[in-house]
Amino acid sequence: MLGALIVSYAQSLRVWFDQHQQITALQQEIRDREKRVDQLNDEIARWDDDAYVRAQARQRLGWVMPGEVGYRVIGADGKPIGAPPEPVGPADAEADEQKPTWYTKLWGSVEGAGKPAVPAKPPTVKPTPKPILTPKANR
Repeated sequence: MLGALIVSYAQSLRVWFDQHQQITALQQEIRDREKRVDQLNDEIARWDDDAYVRAQARQRLGWVMPGEVGYRVIGADGKPIGAPPEPVGPADAEADEQKPTWYTKLWGSVEGAGKPAVPAKPPTVKPTPKPILTPKANR
């Protein structure tokens, strides 16, 4: 009888420990997420400050105030050190537009399957007449 009670209590105790570990893990996750929310709220508050916005524009975009002279340090590879990422120019956008997407290629093959290829006619070449050579008379 005592053995049956020990086994039943041991099972209940194991379940209690498992649930306690889950509760502890979830409480830690809640603390971590609350900490992240506080960090994001602090960042929002920083963006409300004009000085912070100016500093970020200088750092990320490489902007300077009117009347200032901006300098860039060029590395050995010819690219600026610590430069902000290059903006996508219109040439890059046009290159992306010219590349067909996978579904455009797929639909093109579906359309092409329904239209058999017309054999190309060989070009008609007109023979060029050879110049008439006449022997020169000896003078």
